[in-house]
Amino acid sequence: MPHALLVSGSLGQGHDVMARACADTLEAGGWTTRTVDAMALLGQRAGAAGEAVFRRLLDLPGVYDAFHFSALRPGARIALLADAAARSRLVPALRALVAEQPPELVVSVFATATSAVNRLRADRDAPGFRHLVLCTDVTPHRLWVQDGTDRFLVTSEVAAAAVRRYRPEAPVTVLPAPLRGPFYRPPSRAEARAAFGVPPGARCVLLMSGAWGLGPLARTAPALADAGPHVLAVAGRNAELEDRLRHAAGRRPRLHVFGHTDRIPALMAAADLVVTSSGDTCSEARALGRRLLLLDVVQGHGRDNLQHELELGHADVTSARPADVVRCALAALERPAPAPSPGASPEGWHTGFTAALEQVGLAAGRA
Repeated sequence: MPHALLVSGSLGQGHDVMARACADTLEAGGWTTRTVDAMALLGQRAGAAGEAVFRRLLDLPGVYDAFHFSALRPGARIALLADAAARSRLVPALRALVAEQPPELVVSVFATATSAVNRLRADRDAPGFRHLVLCTDVTPHRLWVQDGTDRFLVTSEVAAAAVRRYRPEAPVTVLPAPLRGPFYRPPSRAEARAAFGVPPGARCVLLMSGAWGLGPLARTAPALADAGPHVLAVAGRNAELEDRLRHAAGRRPRLHVFGHTDRIPALMAAADLVVTSSGDTCSEARALGRRLLLLDVVQGHGRDNLQHELELGHADVTSARPADVVRCALAALERPAPAPSPGASPEGWHTGFTAALEQVGLAAGRA
């Protein structure tokens, strides 16, 4: 059977979701797959340091904006040096992986992996494989777009234009963002509300902000519940945030708290409004026909993604100040919800992904 190696990254959860979507499609066609974490391949100390630096950049207002727009976007020297340092660690690790089980295909869903995979391909003794890059950001930055990549997979024409900024002749496929399987077959609103103890006629808001729980959710969730709606608050992998939310929920029956959970499709089905940061959650909410209120908490690429979501419609934006979130959420609850997005079926993603495989000389059932 043909084999594919998928290179993800453990900064948040979005990259892993995209890798899983690729793996599911390939495995349905008879491939074997293996997914690896580029942050782990850097080594325990280097990977932990990289995550700590990224978190710190996000915590300091304006610092990641400056790095993204002045260094990552144009491909400034500091960004290229950081990429080269990561590449020097990743190439040996990837070389060992492909020697252990040679792939016909490598899919990078994490920018840091892209140049390392292409450098490995250039080795004389490296096995031949095709290389796809999948990026769901609306404006991929310079490190995503490297010479040697066979095809770029993006989810909008805006993103395709961003890729061609760096490689005008780049082969690009625009396809719907893949969704986790349960989003294609969510429970009904009534079933979901019954499961979470939300009354059928109550207003209900899902509040979340990525796997890290970015922004002041600990103060926003109780303030929103005090304003009347039922609030489904998801802390993700942020244990401190989950503790604070559970403490607040002890005195608020309308506040329902969840940590890291695989029940997001059901939680979204139960809600009238999804309050979240810009990211892949937005595609999931649109698939279920839920209106969005976007928290302006992700700097850099998050600013671009947020603006794109606003242009798509049925979305509003708020600062992360709890009073602002409450006011905007109450107003958004009065506005009409969209119909489920037309791309909310596995066929759109599957068709686009298998077409991309064929364009690089591969097919879903054979090498």
